[in-house]
Amino acid sequence: MFEPIYGVPMTDPQDPKNAYEAAPPYNQYGAAPQAPSTEQYSSGQYTAPQQYSAAPTYAAPQYGPPKSNAGWAVASIIFFWPVAFAAFNHLHDIYPKWAMGDHQGAQYASDRVKKLGQISLGIFLAGWVLLIIFYIIIIAAAVSSVNSTYN
Repeated sequence: MFEPIYGVPMTDPQDPKNAYEAAPPYNQYGAAPQAPSTEQYSSGQYTAPQQYSAAPTYAAPQYGPPKSNAGWAVASIIFFWPVAFAAFNHLHDIYPKWAMGDHQGAQYASDRVKKLGQISLGIFLAGWVLLIIFYIIIIAAAVSSVNSTYN
């Protein structure tokens, strides 16, 4: 009734006795898989099919952009403004990098804004400490010169 196509006999799909017949399994090249013979087992020629390794694991997805640390960028303006240029440059890179899928780049930019704000705070505090030390030295020199003049 039907002619075989590619070596598989066709049956009438309306015939109920043929409805549940399974077609022979074929591999990706169109050929039926060959079972190893008993000679291959006994002679040691047959090796088991290669097993695939487990799928690689990835880090958990990040659900939002990293913290912007905008407060540290503002602090860099207040404490030491030359550092603020770099801090705001990194601040404005956080969201675009995250939106493009560069999560590590966005996290780096966020961490860099915080670090630059801390650096500007450190420079500010070091400047005040040096200024206080300078005034102490000036006042000590003035007091010692006044005492030596009147003695």
